[in-house]
Amino acid sequence: CESLCIRHRSILVKTRMNNAEERISDMEDRIMEITQSGQQTENRIKKLESNIRDLWDNIKQANLCIIGIPEGVEKDKGMENIFEEIITGNFPNLKDTGFKIQEAQRAPNKLNPNRPTPRHIIIKMAKVKDKERILKAAREKQSVNYKGTPIRLSADFSTETLQARREWQEIFKVLKGKNMQPRILYPARISFKIEGEIKIFPNKQKLKEYTASLRVVLRAASYR
Repeated sequence: CESLCIRHRSILVKTRMNNAEERISDMEDRIMEITQSGQQTENRIKKLESNIRDLWDNIKQANLCIIGIPEGVEKDKGMENIFEEIITGNFPNLKDTGFKIQEAQRAPNKLNPNRPTPRHIIIKMAKVKDKERILKAAREKQSVNYKGTPIRLSADFSTETLQARREWQEIFKVLKGKNMQPRILYPARISFKIEGEIKIFPNKQKLKEYTASLRVVLRAASYR
């Protein structure tokens, strides 16, 4: 009788263990489904955000951003005349090009009296290639000014793209200091020249992996 009771209890324990294992397995499967679903949702959100960013950047594609023009100057001259003065004063080879402007305005529209720097002037060019010609000329000249005041010309991007590009600033300065001809490519990739070859990286992780592998190669070469 005692042996039967022990066997019975053993069967019950095994049955409970099997049931528990099945429940745990079901829970693990469910957790996996939820995790995968969550990852898929996160990926969809990231894709949607990327699409929205690209849409805004596409809308702004022909925009030229002028940074550093003092507030109020445009009241007397108008923004189109300021633009023409910038072109004539800095890029004489472009002054007779006949650039067409669709729209010109300060951004943001409302002036914040606590803002320490003047609002940007956004010039919407009729042709994207005209904006690219001006930016190319600005990169080659390096120093651009308006009536003695240093200014900057840049493309006009969405807030998300601008933030992603700003994250390269410190690395950009280091590369520029080493004369490696760095450039920030759309949307937020960095390129530079090393040993006669142009390298392009989409993010800091890829750049980190490259520099780590380069150190290994250089270290191995030093032992030869």
